[in-house]
Amino acid sequence: MRYMLMRKADAATEEGVLPSQELLQAMGDYNERMIRAGVFVTGDGLRPSREGCRIAFRDGEPRVTEGPFSATDELLAGYTVLEVDSLEEAVEWARDWPREDGDVTLELRRYFTFQDFAPGAGLQRHAAQARMPRGLQVHLSFPGSCREAMAFYAEVTVGHLEAALTYGETPAAKDVPPEWHDRIAHASLNVRGHRLMGADMPGDGDRPPQGAQLFLDYDDVDQAAQVFQRLAEGGQVLMPFEATFWARGFGMVSDRFGVQWMVATPSDQCP
Repeated sequence: MRYMLMRKADAATEEGVLPSQELLQAMGDYNERMIRAGVFVTGDGLRPSREGCRIAFRDGEPRVTEGPFSATDELLAGYTVLEVDSLEEAVEWARDWPREDGDVTLELRRYFTFQDFAPGAGLQRHAAQARMPRGLQVHLSFPGSCREAMAFYAEVTVGHLEAALTYGETPAAKDVPPEWHDRIAHASLNVRGHRLMGADMPGDGDRPPQGAQLFLDYDDVDQAAQVFQRLAEGGQVLMPFEATFWARGFGMVSDRFGVQWMVATPSDQCP
């Protein structure tokens, strides 16, 4: 079951008062506990209503009203989406809300599911969209250097290395030589919800990718250039990082692990 845990607005959030570092740390810890428990889907804070608007339809015509809005206690300051087995479980997570946030009001609402609606063409349209995969990820194989490579990629991208499981920690331990028990059977690097996965492949299982590159997209051209230089350390520059007709900066590099990257800052005119 999917629930939205809504944090209601108050005078401070409507005035745009930002959370303290203490609260940010507490919320980060709270989110981390939910992530590790496998119940966290997403979550965000919302800016004050004065920076938003309402769109009301009357007789088929939209009417836009700019904020701020009164009745602060009816507004939202943020939300968290949970995937849990019951309302009771969702309530338990809500009870664990960081005390550093002070006197707040939370509200839980359950999402509709397809089973709540009668069959029909409209429902089929949504069901077809739901058949899309949750994400498109990339998996790399290594000859024994997966741990070093994934740690390097985590440092360069500032992503979260959320898993680094050795063969010795899995049932596959009996199928690989003892000297491979400390090698990586599964690693996962989370970069803004996109995952770069990897594993050490014994024997001839490791095959360097052919005709494929990982693409890093940056808004800041200087940051992109710095990342490109880091990836090039000990590797090979295939195309220098420089401006092109479609990007303020673009380059291609094969890193020291043999993985090829494209790093770019596309221009505003690039579709």
